[in-house]
Amino acid sequence: MKLVRFGAAGAEKPGLIDADGKVRDLSGVVPDIAGDVLGRAGLERLRALDPKSLPLAPEGSRFGACVGRVGNFIAVGLNYADHAAESGMAVPAEPVLFNKAPSCIVGPDDTVLIPRGSEKTDWEVELAVVIGERASYVSEADALNYVAGYCVCNDVSERAYQIERGGQWTKGKGCPTFGPIGPWLVTTDEVDPGNLAMTLSVNGELVQNGSSSTMVFKVPFLVHYISQFMALEPGDVITTGTPPGVGMGMKPPRYLKAGDRMEVSIAGLGTQRQQVAAA
Repeated sequence: MKLVRFGAAGAEKPGLIDADGKVRDLSGVVPDIAGDVLGRAGLERLRALDPKSLPLAPEGSRFGACVGRVGNFIAVGLNYADHAAESGMAVPAEPVLFNKAPSCIVGPDDTVLIPRGSEKTDWEVELAVVIGERASYVSEADALNYVAGYCVCNDVSERAYQIERGGQWTKGKGCPTFGPIGPWLVTTDEVDPGNLAMTLSVNGELVQNGSSSTMVFKVPFLVHYISQFMALEPGDVITTGTPPGVGMGMKPPRYLKAGDRMEVSIAGLGTQRQQVAAA
């Protein structure tokens, strides 16, 4: 099942993608793709619907972020050995965790804004995990039972803010528009998170071409691990790291500029298309 949120920014409606690829309006059934709707009971209720009984969304509707009311937006750093190498950093013994501000979340095709004064805004295609059930101290063996589904995330990053300005990585990760997620949330029954092709192109040039199969810490372990430090709530998002090919790792480094276009894809999870502009 593919779940979406469509409509104007701040006024998105819940929807699902039918067998013909059309968006069906769920607003008469649930208030949003958020919270308890993402739990096992909520998803079963949606699966039981006949999509043809639902009204079609207006043709050409904007896709919003595929999850609403995200509480925690947690990111995993250096989770691909080859990306760690291009960053000049060692593969960590335990996952590196940091927060992206939920306020940075935007739709998959919304404009990405380069922060004022930034010279090192970078791209990162990532597999994001959406939590469906409250998870606290869960075992690795049970971890996927707490997951609602998966989506594409572009973990946009300002490298000078992240690395050169002291303190935590968070300051380079949560600027407005730095968290495009979607276009849709794909439920766990349709996805093998351990083997998904991942690509990102800038101005038509393929710069990232990897697979989730090369993750150091896999999705079940990450959900288990993070749940030892905090309670994960329905609708929380974990973005799980990026394969190599980021601008920081190029020789010489290459960063985004106004007018650039990104195309961000994960097999089975859809494609994002973003124009870059100055804030």
